[in-house]
Amino acid sequence: MRDERVYATVVAFFATGLYLALVVAAFGLVSLATDSDVVADPDVGPLVGPVMVVASAVMLLVFLIVLGTRVPAERQRVSPGVAFGVGVACYAVFIAAGGIAGAAGDPNDPFHYFLFAFAQLLRWPAITIAVLAFAVTLLYQLVLVGRFRQRGRPRWPWEGDDEE
Repeated sequence: MRDERVYATVVAFFATGLYLALVVAAFGLVSLATDSDVVADPDVGPLVGPVMVVASAVMLLVFLIVLGTRVPAERQRVSPGVAFGVGVACYAVFIAAGGIAGAAGDPNDPFHYFLFAFAQLLRWPAITIAVLAFAVTLLYQLVLVGRFRQRGRPRWPWEGDDEE
C-alpha cells in the first residue's frame, strides 16, 4: 500500500511539472497568435501573472496527491467528472489569486483588483488553465489506473511469471 502512495505522489509532481510546461507553452502560443498579453492590465504589475499560474499549479498538485493517495489502488478509475471539478477549481484559484496578489501588492485600491479578477473570468488565459488542468488530471488518472492494474514492474510479452 505504501508503494502505491509513493508512486502516486511522484507521478503527481511530474504531472504538475507537465501542467506548468503546457501552461507556459499555451500562453506563449496563444499570446503570439492573438497578439494579446496574458495579463492585459499593465497596472497590476509583473508578478501577478506568475502568482496566478503558481497558485493554480499548487491547487492541481494538491488535488492530484489527494486523488492518488486517498483512493485505494483497486478503486482507481478515470473519471472525467473529477477531472472537470479539478479544472474548475484551478480556474477559480487562478482568478482569485490574481485579485488577491494584486490587492496585496497595492493596498490603496483593492477594488481595482476585484475588477481585474472579474475581468479574467472569460479571458483565454483562465479558460486555458481550466482546460489544461482537466487534461492533465485525466492523464494522471490514466497513468495510475494503468500502473495499479499491472501490479509490479513492467514486463515484456515474452517474460513469464516465473522469472524474477
